[in-house]
Amino acid sequence: MAAKKFLTALLSVSIMVRASLATDPAAIPRAPDWPFDVTTLTAPDGSITAKFVSFGATMTELWVKDRDGKARDIILGYDDNTKLLTDPAHPVFNPIVGRYANRIKNGTFSIPITKDPQPDGPNVYHIPTNDHDGQDTLHGGIYGWDRRNWTIVDRSKTSVTYFHLDDADEGFPGTVKAFTTHSVENGGILKTTIHATASEKTPIMLTQHIYWNLDAFQGSENILEHKLHVDASRVVAVDGDAIPTGPFIDVEGTAYDFRTTQAIGARWNDTFDLCGPGCQGYDNCWIYDHAEEQVPDLTLWSDVSGIRLDVTTNNPAVQVYTAYWLDTPRKKVHGGPSLNYTKWTAVAIEQEGYIDAINTPEWHVDQIYYPGKDYHWETTYKFSTVN
Repeated sequence: MAAKKFLTALLSVSIMVRASLATDPAAIPRAPDWPFDVTTLTAPDGSITAKFVSFGATMTELWVKDRDGKARDIILGYDDNTKLLTDPAHPVFNPIVGRYANRIKNGTFSIPITKDPQPDGPNVYHIPTNDHDGQDTLHGGIYGWDRRNWTIVDRSKTSVTYFHLDDADEGFPGTVKAFTTHSVENGGILKTTIHATASEKTPIMLTQHIYWNLDAFQGSENILEHKLHVDASRVVAVDGDAIPTGPFIDVEGTAYDFRTTQAIGARWNDTFDLCGPGCQGYDNCWIYDHAEEQVPDLTLWSDVSGIRLDVTTNNPAVQVYTAYWLDTPRKKVHGGPSLNYTKWTAVAIEQEGYIDAINTPEWHVDQIYYPGKDYHWETTYKFSTVN
């Protein structure tokens, strides 16, 4: 207990120091190629190497070893990282997403939250819509945190910390200061933590939007045979615009049930329209059954490469998206640019809060933060191999 209190105090001091450094983000020294400056982190034992850019605090490469000891880059991305900004398709390759991840119905919310849209007033907020022909806001608006310039405030061989100042961007209330730390450790471990503070009441719900292909396009072309386990017996029921309707779906006997490990494509014929009208696959929010941060909530592995991923998180939910709408040139290491990343060639796994809880008060989920109530997000990705 004493050690835990010490670590908490140390974290608080570190955050205060970083905050003082970041009072004026423009005053922080930056690399000449910022915000597309590359930071490479490698664990001392060589088990994992990750690369990041300041734009969106985005991970651009992640190299881990397969069962034969060969390193593979197991996340999607670009060879030219400026396309994180300029690609009109905007697939959201591996950044920090905010100020509010996933969707907001009609791009509107109130504080206090309500089920139905309220007349315009001082506590009603409108965020630019950018999804389903203007029916909702996706991932924080047109220029969410994934398309903003973050600044490095701390860096070592195994860790980098980025700072972002969201000064009422996209119409959200108040100012939010956020620090994201990416780190790697011996034993094939990647960790990401985010700490955010708000100047006034505002919703905050973040995610790290990573697209995985554990074979790195060597020996297979899609993720349908990747094995998936999700510790969740409920999925959020949504309408045709992927907006929650209020109830939860019991996964028992459905294509949503991954409580027993199965191939992602095991019940593929039952996934028509699950990810939206005319879409085959998944783009759904599972609610975890347990809150243990030391026990994997989600496991993904491939029998081809032998790479296994175990995820632990402090988040209550996860979005699993099998990339139906994807059509983007691949990295060279994945066979590009003549070949494209297309539907089902990756799975995006997004640790998050309850989606659009700010318009679903019957859930009694509080996602409003303010001075004295900080936001904290953390997820650990542990890599190993299977025979």
